Amino acid sequence: MIARENYQEKEDEFFHFFLFVLKLLIFIDMKSHQLSFGEIIIIKPNLAEVIINDEVLMDIKMVDEYHAFLLTHLEAPFSLLVNKKFSYAYTFEAQKTIATLKEIKAMAVVVEGFNAKVSTNFLISINKEHKWNIKTFRLRNEALKWLENEDCFRFKKQ
Repeated sequence: MIARENYQEKEDEFFHFFLFVLKLLIFIDMKSHQLSFGEIIIIKPNLAEVIINDEVLMDIKMVDEYHAFLLTHLEAPFSLLVNKKFSYAYTFEAQKTIATLKEIKAMAVVVEGFNAKVSTNFLISINKEHKWNIKTFRLRNEALKWLENEDCFRFKKQ
């Protein structure tokens, strides 16, 4: 019985080591790209994290740059993890066009504070005609989990 328990412990250790290596490989494979307004990290071919720099005023030129990047670097349909770790704003024109690409299937927004939550809700409300598949989260890992579930659900429906 002791030998069997030792075997199980070794198997568990190997499994946890394997998961660690897998997560490390996924992390290494992520590619970070600096754009004029912030950073986009490609997590998977159809999933990117967007981080807008502090105190940026997103205008239509930046939105065009953003959309062009998404269309050339991601596989459609794709999902976005918007990490609002910094404070930034949009021009009205940028607010109305920021996420209008038909290739965007889901967006998870990580909001850490009250102001970020309010500004995100405002952005959603002025774009309600687009019927975005969007949800806000306080924690990044919860947002990623939701996007993964949305991704699985999307492929089951097709």
